[in-house]
Amino acid sequence: MDRRQFCAGIVAGALPLASARAQTWPDKPVNIILSQPPGSGPDNIARLLADRLGHMWGKVVVILNKPGGQNIIGAQAAARSAPDGYTFYFATTAALVSNVYLFKQLPYDPVKDFDPVAFVATSPFGLMVPGPSPIRSIDEFIAASKAAPDKLTLANEGPRTLGGMAARLFVARAGIRNNLVPYASASVGIQDALAGRVDALIVDLAATTQHIKHGDLRLLATTSAARIKGWDSTPALSEKVPGFDMPGWFAVVAPAGTPKAVIARVNRDINAALAEPELVERISAIGPIVDPGKSPERVADFLRREHQRWSEIAKEIGLLPE
Repeated sequence: MDRRQFCAGIVAGALPLASARAQTWPDKPVNIILSQPPGSGPDNIARLLADRLGHMWGKVVVILNKPGGQNIIGAQAAARSAPDGYTFYFATTAALVSNVYLFKQLPYDPVKDFDPVAFVATSPFGLMVPGPSPIRSIDEFIAASKAAPDKLTLANEGPRTLGGMAARLFVARAGIRNNLVPYASASVGIQDALAGRVDALIVDLAATTQHIKHGDLRLLATTSAARIKGWDSTPALSEKVPGFDMPGWFAVVAPAGTPKAVIARVNRDINAALAEPELVERISAIGPIVDPGKSPERVADFLRREHQRWSEIAKEIGLLPE
C-alpha cells in the first residue's frame, strides 16, 4: 500500500467516526461564551437562541458571561477552550474584526483561533436624542451642529469602540463638529442621555429599543446602509452621508479544530431556529435583524470582507492600534 492509499484509508475510516459523533452529539451540556454582561442586548439574544437550541438538542445550553476588556476577555476564553464541540462563542464585530485595528497585540487571533459556525443577526446602531430634545430629525441635527461647532455633545462608548468609531466617521463625513463624549459603557451613556446631560448619542439599538418605543429617546437615523425593517420611517445615515454603513453584527464561532461534523450540525440547527417566526419576532423586538441561512463557508467569506472594510475605515479616520 503506497502513502496515498494509506492516507485515503485513514480519511475513509474517519468519516464514519465523524458521522457517528455528529449523531450522538451532544451528550452533555453545551456552553456559549459571551463577552457582554447579563442583561445586555447581546446577552438577551444569545439566551433566546440558547433556549431554543436547548429544546432542539435535549440538553442545557449554558451562557457563560465573560465581559470586559472590549471583548478581549471573552474572546480569549473562547479561543483557549477545548475544541471538542461543547464550547462556542457568541461573537461581535469587535471581537472578530475591529479589535485587530485597535490593538497592536491581542491575546488571541480572531482568524486562526476560531472556526466560523453561523451568522445570527446584524445589530444596527442609531443616532438618537433625548425625548424632550427640540431636535426632531437628522437634518436638524446636522444643521444645529454646523450652526454651533463643538457645542452639541455626542455620547458614545469611547473612541476605540464600534459606536465611538461610527461617531467619528459620521462627523467627519458629514462635515460637522460635535463634542464627542466617551463613556465606559453604553448603559452609563444611555442614562445620561435619558437625564438630558448629553445632547445625543450613538449606541446599538439592542440596548435602546424599549427607550425609543416609550418615547424617552428619539431615533434620528440608523448607522446601516439602508433603512431597517421595523424602523422603516427612520432614515439610514447613508441617505445623508453616502456610503455610510456601520452596523454591528453577531456570529457564532467555535475554537479552531472543532469537529466539522459538529459545526455542520450547529450551523444547521441555528439556521433552523432563526427561521422560526416566533424567535425572529422576539429578537427583532430587542433590535437586531435576524439574518440566517449562511453556511460556515459563507460566514468565513463575510468575515474576510469585513476585515478589508475595517482596514479602510481605520485608515480614513486615522485609527492607530495601541
